[in-house]
Parts: sequence; structure tokens; C-alpha cells
Amino acid sequence: MARDDERIARAQEAPIVGGLPDAPGIRAAIGLTPALGSHLLGLADALLVDDFPGASIGRAEREMLAEAASAENDCFFCMDSHAAHAAAVLEMDGATRLLPLLDDIKVGSFEKFSPKMRALIQITRVVSRAPRELTADAVASATTTGATDADVQLAVLIAAAFSMYNRMVDGFRARTSPDLDVYRPRAAQIAEHGYSA
Repeated sequence: MARDDERIARAQEAPIVGGLPDAPGIRAAIGLTPALGSHLLGLADALLVDDFPGASIGRAEREMLAEAASAENDCFFCMDSHAAHAAAVLEMDGATRLLPLLDDIKVGSFEKFSPKMRALIQITRVVSRAPRELTADAVASATTTGATDADVQLAVLIAAAFSMYNRMVDGFRARTSPDLDVYRPRAAQIAEHGYSA
């Protein structure tokens, strides 16, 4: 099944877990309790928005790693929403020439990325799929291309955290939309104010 067809099919699924808030995607988990919501949003801010000591990758690159983790896990809500978040950050930063890369991530094509981002995306994908398969050679490849230890740490942390978010969304069969434009208003807010705002 083609990606677009699968996105439409998943959007037609009803939640299979009862008692969820009437909210799409990860918002269903966030809305279960105030404490859970604040922790999930705070973790997203810590990994994707806030300064991370020693990191050389910016917010857009971090959103791309979250998108790559979600694409590796076939979680359409998270893949599409983080692509929209990355787009909003790129637009805010005036880096619109990089927007086509977001579609490349969804289909697993990384040739147009810098060697550093290719290496970090590869780490993210491996940790999302099978973390014990991450090798010292893959880490060395990233640092050889200019990634800092903190960049590699972020790649691992983002892969782990967003795999958790992906499993919440898909485990609940939380509502999703086949229309990619629905993510843009929230993405603009996140680009401006972060996740917790």
C-alpha cells in the first residue's frame, strides 16, 4: 500500500482504547491527566526546543530527527506533525530552501542531506528500530562528519522518546487526519513558543 493510501486508511480507524480525550494523535495521551500532559510536553521541549549543552544542531534538525524516528516507526501522525513543525521552524528562520528535505525523510531518501545529518538520521533510525544494533562505527561516522557528542546524544534521545510517543499514538489508534494542512496552525505556534506553551 502506498504511503498516501496508508495515511488515508489509518485516518479512518477508530480508537481501540476507551476513555480517551476527543483529541488527535499524541494530544489524546497528553489529555489523559494534567501531570502526564505536562511531562510529555516538557520532554518534547527539552529535546526539540530548549538549549542542549554542546549541541550543534538546531531546532529544525531536531524536528527532522523526530520526523525520521516517526517515519521509521510508520507513525503517520507524528511523522506528518514533526514535518510540519520542522517546516514552520525553517520558514521562521528563512531557510525555506530546505523544505523539500522533509518529504525525503518520509520516503527514506537522505542523499541530499549533509553528511552530518545523514549520520545523525541513521543513528535515529537504528535506535528507533533496534537500539542494540547501533554500533560504535555509526557513532564514529557521525562525529567524523562534525557531529558533537551532544548531537549524537540528542539523536539517541529523540529516537527513544519519539518511539514512545509513536507507540502511544498507534497503540491507542488515536485519531489522525489524512490532510497534512491540519498540522500547520499548531506547528506555527510550536515554532514560536515551544510545545508546553
